[in-house]
Amino acid sequence: MPAVQWFPGHMNAARRKLAETLAAVDVLIEVTDARLPGASSNPMIESLRRFRNRPCLKLLNKADLADPVATAAWMAFYNAQPGVRALAISARKAGDVARIPPAAQQLAPHRDDGIKPLRMILTGIPNVGKSTLMNALLKRRVAKVGDEPAVTKGQQTLDLGPGMTLTDTPGLMWPKIEHDADGFMLAASHAIGRNAVIDEEVAARLGDILLQRYPALLAARYRIETAGLDGDALLEIVARRRGCVQKGGTLDLEKAANVLLTDYRSGILGRISLETPESRARMLAAAETQQEPAGISSGDNA
Repeated sequence: MPAVQWFPGHMNAARRKLAETLAAVDVLIEVTDARLPGASSNPMIESLRRFRNRPCLKLLNKADLADPVATAAWMAFYNAQPGVRALAISARKAGDVARIPPAAQQLAPHRDDGIKPLRMILTGIPNVGKSTLMNALLKRRVAKVGDEPAVTKGQQTLDLGPGMTLTDTPGLMWPKIEHDADGFMLAASHAIGRNAVIDEEVAARLGDILLQRYPALLAARYRIETAGLDGDALLEIVARRRGCVQKGGTLDLEKAANVLLTDYRSGILGRISLETPESRARMLAAAETQQEPAGISSGDNA
């Protein structure tokens, strides 16, 4: 199966602009998807941040959809890194959003003198909730919000409050997704444009993870026995349970894939995380020894 790749042309310009702007800010705020914080963290952004020696406020957004045990592990992982602070948030909750400016201020104490503003830049891959967060921080609609990746196309800098400015940036992928597991997790979580993937393949690999990590949630949602199933078999059962049948009685697996993907993305299935720090470390170690499993490899119970 071909690896998932997606790097629209406008992202080249966005990458160059980010590199320029980062030189003039104090704190980089990176929004990730709490269900897959490692896979949804852009290594290109991290490289630029380290080059400029800027602190990072790592936001694990959509934490209300993620497994709280896995989220706690990710919080500990990131908060142990120098120059990094992590917050688990939902951009739709005002109380969570209110925690962000003070946390950013703590990362740049030299900007707490009332003379020069704290300059922040908001970054992240497409469709992790960055525009929703930008609007929530400013308490007005300034960024276009959509349920498709790459809605925002240009930068804008706005006053966040007394002594604070915030630059919003387009969702930015990196040119080559190195690990198949990351590509499929990103596609399952709708961070990659649909024209770059086949929903049936993505859903089958999502099913493999869910069968290993959250079989009880699948059993409860679709009223099925999960023992012995793989992702492909799960799609067939979902098709039957949900009446995804074409003329002549053939199962409509594309429609069933959309059912499973929508149930996961919306949180209907329950609170789910597709990776943990431990499972990601194992996947990366396997890749280094050229033993990376095909497809999604982080669906264990770590």
